[in-house]
Amino acid sequence: MVGIKPHIPDLNVKPCSDSDEEEKGEIAKRISESCSDKETVSVGTQLIVIGREIDGIVVFRYELENHKWFKGPSMITPRAMYGSASHEKYNADTKRWTMINGMHKARKFRSGCFLRGKFYVLGGRDDNDKHLTCGESYDETTNSWELIPDMLKYMTVIAHSQSPPLIAVVDDNLYMLETSLNELRVYDINTNIWKKLGVVPVSANAAFGWGIAFKYMGDRLLVIGTSHSWHRKTVVHSCRLSPDVEEQHWEEIKHWCVGAELPQFIHNCCVMFA
Repeated sequence: MVGIKPHIPDLNVKPCSDSDEEEKGEIAKRISESCSDKETVSVGTQLIVIGREIDGIVVFRYELENHKWFKGPSMITPRAMYGSASHEKYNADTKRWTMINGMHKARKFRSGCFLRGKFYVLGGRDDNDKHLTCGESYDETTNSWELIPDMLKYMTVIAHSQSPPLIAVVDDNLYMLETSLNELRVYDINTNIWKKLGVVPVSANAAFGWGIAFKYMGDRLLVIGTSHSWHRKTVVHSCRLSPDVEEQHWEEIKHWCVGAELPQFIHNCCVMFA
């Protein structure tokens, strides 16, 4: 598990442009062509990419302030699926990984997020490859975990190989895409119950949850995936969420990538505000 504490980025930072290609080209090309099993996460104005090369696990970071790619810092226990094995957190200011106490349940292929001052992990599989329905929350002040039984009790497992839970935090509320039903849900932290918020306009069940981008975007939720229509076109939708309303209003973003066609399978997606 990795805990990466977000912070408000510098809003005066100049965005990256095509002119930066010479500075970042070599590492960016390595990431694109040679790294397999990639995972990406934004930490303020840094983009962390963890992947596997011929020589082993590698970590790259992109710093928006410098408009450059760098190699490292390496994890204490290197691995491609950073949601598995040991427990580490990354500090964007010191650019270092540190160990934290272990969870109550060993798990891999889980999902994680920051919610109301704590880091939450949901689902995953145990050492026997059994799907877990419990969650846990991490308190940084005490360096301890609290077990949350039955957090995903009613989530349907449609395939043994289905993706980790698709989750996003918007305005201090935790949302999940229930892949078996293509349904949006919001979590009540006080009752440990998920409320249904209607159908999402992508076919998340087509590949058992894989290949879908489900991310926060400011005060909106962003989802990218194949449409429900017969031609299976990749679409981009956003929604300004209303957790008290049973059906959400989704807006299609038609000019997301001008001059480029989105792939039907989204391998990695990361949102950074700067």
